[in-house]
Amino acid sequence: MTKDVLVEIGLEELPARFVDDAENQLLTKTGNWFNDLRISYTSIVSFSTPRRLAVLIKDVAEEQTSLEEEVKGPALKIAQDEDGNWTKAAVGFTKGQGQAVDDIYTKDVKGTTYIFVKKQIIGKPTHELLPQFNEIITSIQFKKNMRWGEQSLRYARPVRWIAALFGHDLIPFEVAGVKADNRTYGHRFLGKMTTLSAPDEYEKALEGQYVIVNPEKRRQMIIDGLRKAEAEHGFRIPEDDELLNEVCNLVEYPTVFVGSFDESYLSLPPEVLITSMKEHQRYFPVQSKDSKLLPYFVGVRNGDGYALNTVVKGNEKVLHARLSDAQFFFEEDQKQPINYYLEKLERIVFQEKLGTIGDKVKRITAISDQLTKWLNLNEETRSNTLRAAEICKFDLPTNMVDEFTNLQGIIGETYALNAGEEQAAARAVAEHYLPVQSDGVLPETVEGAIVSIADKIDTIVGCIFAGLIPSGSQDPYALRRQATGVLKILKAYNWNITVESLLNLAEQQYKDSNTGVSEKEKSRTEIKRFFSHRITYLLKESAIQPDVIQAVLYNGIGIIPYLAAKAENLSYERNNPEFKPVQEALVRVLNLASKTDLLTISRGIFETDSEQKLYETYLTVKDDYESANNNQEAANALRQLGKLSQPIHDFFDHNMVMTDVEAIRNNRLALLNNIAALICTYADLSAIEWKQHF
Repeated sequence: MTKDVLVEIGLEELPARFVDDAENQLLTKTGNWFNDLRISYTSIVSFSTPRRLAVLIKDVAEEQTSLEEEVKGPALKIAQDEDGNWTKAAVGFTKGQGQAVDDIYTKDVKGTTYIFVKKQIIGKPTHELLPQFNEIITSIQFKKNMRWGEQSLRYARPVRWIAALFGHDLIPFEVAGVKADNRTYGHRFLGKMTTLSAPDEYEKALEGQYVIVNPEKRRQMIIDGLRKAEAEHGFRIPEDDELLNEVCNLVEYPTVFVGSFDESYLSLPPEVLITSMKEHQRYFPVQSKDSKLLPYFVGVRNGDGYALNTVVKGNEKVLHARLSDAQFFFEEDQKQPINYYLEKLERIVFQEKLGTIGDKVKRITAISDQLTKWLNLNEETRSNTLRAAEICKFDLPTNMVDEFTNLQGIIGETYALNAGEEQAAARAVAEHYLPVQSDGVLPETVEGAIVSIADKIDTIVGCIFAGLIPSGSQDPYALRRQATGVLKILKAYNWNITVESLLNLAEQQYKDSNTGVSEKEKSRTEIKRFFSHRITYLLKESAIQPDVIQAVLYNGIGIIPYLAAKAENLSYERNNPEFKPVQEALVRVLNLASKTDLLTISRGIFETDSEQKLYETYLTVKDDYESANNNQEAANALRQLGKLSQPIHDFFDHNMVMTDVEAIRNNRLALLNNIAALICTYADLSAIEWKQHF
């Protein structure tokens, strides 16, 4: 016989961003719990709304699966005396397992005979184990927790009810003072308390109380409503999975409605309108067939269609108030010139040890200036880059950014264009915040990329100088994300700039500034280590093996595109059987060269043709390799080093390096050390765990 199990956790409204993860945790933890306890079932289904998390386990066995376990005891020579009688050790062992000496049998384990018994573990009734399910409920983790009343449990929101059934029977347990019952609660305003007689009626019973507990069904209801609105009104609702998921987790019974706003508000930047609708009200913006924003919005009500016109009017009134404020801010902000806001930056603190935002802008401008010189940009691009750097933060004190903080940069671009700034400079103001996520889009313009790097590298170096080093999950200034952004931009633009020179440039700004931080060797080391960890993370994302990463970082980070190309090249050759002779030759040189620091080679001391041949090949390869290395030709550079392979093998076949004649020994070591130094400018190949080929 089997029965279904239902457990529902009733809560105060959960934040939408918590719901999916909590549901997944409950589903996973429930499956693991039943499996660990050897309670069989056929399937588990999870449910979630803002006010509840639930699992329905189908066809649950009424008792655990019994086990027969083989238990190893002491060695036979200990378990029996000379007369073949069982010793106290054997008797104690069997007694401890609930067996008798008659149940003993022997087996050989690695040449030694041991005694064994088979132990029966009888399964317990499931109803005796289910009350322990409260541990699963309390184990669910949330990003933020709270406590309520006199309860010690920390949870995302207070637990208000628990429904728990095993077939028709109540599962008795308690969480945070709330006892499990067979009652659940419908929609907060449209539903009522409902008594459940069996788990399988759960979903249907709640649907009758205006609660759609299946999130996929709820999501599809919203999608169907959006498609219907498109068909009826002839407009287009852009796909937005993030907003769709959020809205799905904000409602228990979705009803889609269409509202409108005054067409005059379309004069505002589209980003302002979209932010007002999406971020503040969770509305879906509406576009025409040619992707122009229209004066409509689509919302989702948490309820049925009763008095929907009244709901629409209420939402239109709220949006009108927001857009009216936005229009006022937009017009008021532009009554002042850009310099007015730049002066305000001198009074806004960026970080107490790093000065004001005005100080930061000066550092960004200085770094950007040097980058334009390193990149040898034309005068127009250089001029636009420096202007973008000078005004990149001017929109921060504006009313609009104060109200719509996520539009920093975007508002700056709009205001800059309206103030007559060059389009390239204005665009860079918006782009210098990119990427806003580690996997986000990068700046599309050179000007935006340069100012973005300057801004981010200044923040990273300054924060680490100030002791604000990320640890664990704590990274309040998003230094990891910003470092990732710097590295990705350098790679995407294929710039011939080393990370070390970039860090030195940023460090120099603090050395020359009047901020409260100073350049310290310990901080410099920490900064380099921080970036090494970031590039390691990025290379691992590209499926580069850890040993290859260690090898290419031997001489520091250097030029990012070249470093990545070397890593990809070595990652391929690591498993290439045709590269094996090259790898063996070069690694053998590295291993022997580690025993000396000699570098002076005397051609007159060479004794064998193979010695002479290796030296001559080295001189030829050195020039060709350095040319390829300077041109950042990763594959060609390694190919040039590979030309040393056969001469190296011949050298070791015909020469004893560690000969008793000191002058010859030192000369051979010096030759190998010079070759090793050349190899190591590419990578430390001895750090790679080369795949064995047989």
